[in-house]
Amino acid sequence: MVERVSARPSAVARGVLLPLALAQFICSFAGSNMNVMINDMAEDLNTTVQGIQVAITLFLLVMAAFMIPGGKLTDRYGRKRCLNVGLLVYAVGALISAAAPGLGVLIIGNSILEGIGTALLIPPVYILATMLFTGTTSRARAFGAINAAAGIGAATGPLIGGLIATAISWRAAFIFQALVIGLIVLLSRRSLEDPLPADPTRHFDVGGAVLSAVGLILIVTGILAADNNLLLSLGLLVAGVLFLVWFFVSVRAKERAGKEPLLSTKLFRNRTSNLGLVTQNAQWLMLMGTSFVVAAYLQVSRGYNAIETGVIFTAATVGVLLASLAAQRLAQRRAQRTLIVTGFAVTIVGIVLLIALVRVSQSAWALAPGLFVLGLGIGIMLTPSVNVVQSAFPEAQQGEISGLSRSVSNLGSSLGTAIAGTVLVAGLAATPGRNYALALVVLVVVGLVGLVAGARLPANRPAAPEPEPAPAD
Repeated sequence: MVERVSARPSAVARGVLLPLALAQFICSFAGSNMNVMINDMAEDLNTTVQGIQVAITLFLLVMAAFMIPGGKLTDRYGRKRCLNVGLLVYAVGALISAAAPGLGVLIIGNSILEGIGTALLIPPVYILATMLFTGTTSRARAFGAINAAAGIGAATGPLIGGLIATAISWRAAFIFQALVIGLIVLLSRRSLEDPLPADPTRHFDVGGAVLSAVGLILIVTGILAADNNLLLSLGLLVAGVLFLVWFFVSVRAKERAGKEPLLSTKLFRNRTSNLGLVTQNAQWLMLMGTSFVVAAYLQVSRGYNAIETGVIFTAATVGVLLASLAAQRLAQRRAQRTLIVTGFAVTIVGIVLLIALVRVSQSAWALAPGLFVLGLGIGIMLTPSVNVVQSAFPEAQQGEISGLSRSVSNLGSSLGTAIAGTVLVAGLAATPGRNYALALVVLVVVGLVGLVAGARLPANRPAAPEPEPAPAD
């Protein structure tokens, strides 16, 4: 019998939560740690800054493209089995990346295998958290811990990656990922059980999975191609939109025929969830876009090495940590809408500081205040955004909404690196200062869109704390 947690965290709850949080941490870490190793990797693999940008963006894109199918597979094959398969695929990809002789093999290991592994293992993390932590407060704590791990992973990726790359090699950063995956496997074997049996009879929409993945890949590839071939970029974008339209038309046709599509259109009829998805996409677009832009600017334009670049990002890590430590108290005292709107406002202020202070001083430490404020803002709003979306649907739809939620977040991450990175790289050699500022201005606009979406969420009051369970006789 699987124990579900509905009150204050116990040793059992912490044992369940630790491997889930670690899984989210390492996937977020993988999305940002390469940013500080751009020069080292480009030189070692005989490629360019743009080549490494493509590898990073494709990793985030593969996650986004296959996250919805990954969420659906959990119903058919079981949440824990999908988690384990995802961990295995991820570890193999990390080891291949560590031994990559060139950009092509790195893309196979990191962008494709690690991306697919992440798409398989992340939906079970959120589904298991939703199912195992049934009370409002305990579920908020669980999401708080997992999303804190996501924010910390993304924020500490540059620092840890820089330390490893400088002390050993950039290749050792992938070995580190494989070791953490091994630890997660050991921890999950002892503590995690699937609360519901798998249903092998559940239909899996292969055609829908292909259409949605191709559509997303074409759109992001079109953005990446913008600085080289505008006509090709436009063609890819149009093709991507057409594939996504084809996907939604096929979904409606399958629903009318009584078949189970990859994604139910009912998920898009919930206004609260839709607004929450917009905020999730904008948050990760801003975080990953800023991380890539600042890291690339410091290394390519100012000549900083991996460790120097990583140390600067400590400011963002501290901001995320402080916000995460206060997350539970904030959730009990403030409405989720208030936290999300405040988070976007603070994050925008952080990006504006990154634009303004870099002009005041040539020291990289001039970026620290902006990164700290940005980390604080991201940390404030990550958990309430996820909670808004996940809590809008019953357990029966958690597989679908978890996959959609993670797909939207990772699409934001890939778009952040693709859009802001493309604006920066397009003129990094000739006009680095101007393109740096322009890339960050694009992210400010995204932040304003997220702020407006957050302001339109319902102003629900924070839930009252749950009563403590009576002591056992």
